[in-house]
Amino acid sequence: MDAAALLTRLAAVIDAHDWDHLPDLLHPDFTCRLAHTGEVFDREQWVRFNADYPGFERMLVEDLVTDGDRGVLRAKVIGRGDGGEELVFAVASYASTKEGLLSELVEVWADVDQAPPPGTRLA
Repeated sequence: MDAAALLTRLAAVIDAHDWDHLPDLLHPDFTCRLAHTGEVFDREQWVRFNADYPGFERMLVEDLVTDGDRGVLRAKVIGRGDGGEELVFAVASYASTKEGLLSELVEVWADVDQAPPPGTRLA
């Protein structure tokens, strides 16, 4: 698969909670780094991290840009907090592919209900 097909499939598999098929998209040497925490996961660790993440409900693709063996997926992630409240996050996943599989992801996460700093102009 090319980068566009891989990232589209990745989002669909995660949204469906299809953890058994997630490893099928990942190269044996796969790594994922979370830019906001510095955590680095290998293939098995990242699958388990996603499968065990508390409260996760949906991953909705909002944008996808690819060029050759690289791509960026921007998505909205929806979950539930301990009290049942909806939590919404934005994630940008920067991907590299190798041999038709995802070989590297760098993810940047943000909480979307943060207030902008005072004096910020919103478009």
